[in-house]
Amino acid sequence: MSDSIFTLRFQKPDEERLDHFLVESLPDYSRARLQALIKAGLVLVNGAPAKKSGQMLGPGSVVEVRIPPPVPSNLVGENIPLDIIFENEDVIVVNKPAGMVVHPAAGHDTGTLVHAVLGYEPDIEGIGGEERPGVVHRLDKDTSGLILLAKNDKAHHWLQDQFRLRKVEKTYIALVDGKPPTPSGRVEASIGRDPSHRKKMAIVSEGKGRQAVSEYKTLESFPQHTLLEFHPLTGRTHQIRLHCAMLGCPIVGDKIYGRKKPSLALDRHFLHAQKLKILLPDEKQARTFEAPLPDELVHALADLRNSVAHE
Repeated sequence: MSDSIFTLRFQKPDEERLDHFLVESLPDYSRARLQALIKAGLVLVNGAPAKKSGQMLGPGSVVEVRIPPPVPSNLVGENIPLDIIFENEDVIVVNKPAGMVVHPAAGHDTGTLVHAVLGYEPDIEGIGGEERPGVVHRLDKDTSGLILLAKNDKAHHWLQDQFRLRKVEKTYIALVDGKPPTPSGRVEASIGRDPSHRKKMAIVSEGKGRQAVSEYKTLESFPQHTLLEFHPLTGRTHQIRLHCAMLGCPIVGDKIYGRKKPSLALDRHFLHAQKLKILLPDEKQARTFEAPLPDELVHALADLRNSVAHE
C-alpha cells in the first residue's frame, strides 16, 4: 500500500490552529492520529514541515498531509470461536464470554478477543496507524456480554466520539449480595487508582479521580441477593463493581471488591453487558444489540428462585 496524500487550502478569513483545521477537513481521522502525523513531520504548511499542532494558519495557506499505510503489528490471529451478534463493513459486535481478556496485556499475550478477531478477519484495516482491531471500549475479563470493535479508522473515530459524548446507552445485569439502600437510584462517585494496590481501582475524593455516574433499578429481590439493572453513564474501569460495593451490595463472585468467598457457586462475577444502543457510522437510526445471559448465570438465578419457592 502507498501513502495517502491530501492537499488542502485554508480559505477562512481569520487564522485557525492547524490541528483544528485538519480535524474539520479530515473527519475520518482522529485528532490524536492527525497530531501524531504533525509530530512525525508528515504535514507540510506552504511546503515546510509544520512546527506544531497549534501552528496558526493564515488565509490561502496550503496544507499537505501524508498518511502512511498501517504499520504491521506483531499480533498473530488465533482460531478462537467468536459469537458475532452483528457485523458490517465498519464494525463487529461480539458477545464476549467470561474469562476472555479483551486485548493483550502483561500475562495475557495470547487468547484475547483481539487475537480472535484477527484470526477471524486477518485483513482488518489499521486502526490508529497499526494493523489491529479497533478496541473502542472494554469489558473486564470475567464480565460477559456485548463489546463493539471498529474495522477501520473512520469507524473507530466515529465510535470513540459516540462513547465520549455519552450517546451510547449501555445496560448491564448484576446480581449482588444484599440489597442497595433504595430499590432504584443514581450513584455519582469518582474513580481513580487505589494508592495501596496499583492493580485495583477505588472510590476517591472529587478532583483526585475521574467522574463516574451510574443509574440502577431493582429487577428481582431474594432473601440475601438482589438482581439489578445498571446503566453506566460514564465508562470508568470497574465502575459498576465499585459503585455496587460502595452501595453496600457488592457483586456476587467479585473477589476483589466483594466477598473473598462467593455466596453462590460461581467461577466468575455475576455481571453481564446485556444491551448496547448506538448510532453506527453512516446510519440515521440507532441500533440496539442484545446478548442473553450466559448459561451459568441463568442457572444461578434458577437455583435462587427454586430455593425461595421451597422455603
